[in-house]
Amino acid sequence: MQRLVFWLAYPLLWLISILPFPLFYQVSNMVYFLVYHIIGYRRKTVTANLQLVFPEKSSEEIKGIRKKFYRHMVDMFLEMIKSISIPDEVLKKRFTFTNIEEIHKIRGMDKSILLACGHYASYEWMNALQLYGLDYKGFGIYKKVKNKYFDQLAKDIRGRYDGILIQTTRATRTITENEKKGIRGVYAMIADQSPKMSRAKAWTEFMGITVPVFTGTEKLAKDLDMAVVYLHVEKVKRGFYEATFKTLTYAAREETEFEITRRYFEELESQIKKTPEYYLWTHKRWKHRNVPISPSAHIIPRD
Repeated sequence: MQRLVFWLAYPLLWLISILPFPLFYQVSNMVYFLVYHIIGYRRKTVTANLQLVFPEKSSEEIKGIRKKFYRHMVDMFLEMIKSISIPDEVLKKRFTFTNIEEIHKIRGMDKSILLACGHYASYEWMNALQLYGLDYKGFGIYKKVKNKYFDQLAKDIRGRYDGILIQTTRATRTITENEKKGIRGVYAMIADQSPKMSRAKAWTEFMGITVPVFTGTEKLAKDLDMAVVYLHVEKVKRGFYEATFKTLTYAAREETEFEITRRYFEELESQIKKTPEYYLWTHKRWKHRNVPISPSAHIIPRD
């Protein structure tokens, strides 16, 4: 059944991926109308999240952010499909980096990088980084797709740029083994998910709401003394993104406990407040906000 679903869907995905961009975004407009107006995909969740973190905004302002968000979300999903066939030179033009020299600087320190990303703007085209001839292996930490054929497609797309996907369950072991072998890499991981309560060891304010947070990025960086860099992505206009590397630390072991995590959420929150429509509001990020905090849990202060 998985194979059948893949082979039925893949021709359509490939056809969408080769469309010229003006026509490609017309398709996105139609999908947006279907997803937002007809299906209403997770509209209640999106509305509730926006009302929760922006209590000062009117219903009309919330509605305006919501509509812009859905347009962006559909664009980003289709841009992932565009990755199937997008030429290297086009990708490099549409996803640019303002300070690539920062990565070269860290490479000169003979350190690997944990590239801390958020569900913000676009993370689908950041593999354009591999087109800059860096002396690094590129890795993406991801959750395995249930359909093994689509999972392989994701790996093939990243493989075009010599990128390697690592399942979340194998990330710590793989990165540790690479470090022992002297293999230096850039490891991109999205760090703003909501952990299960059984793993909720640390809490902090995120958009004014106290929630549990993952601290695995910080722990791994400290264990292996890696550099941690926040990928600050801005959407310049439709189909064009600009990324800036903001180094949170060059030497994780020298940082006080949870300082890296605090800086990460500070950077992400600043972007969301500035242009909220580019955050992924369909996730139930604040679902544990009313759960009692264990006395043994760590509370990460925010400025």
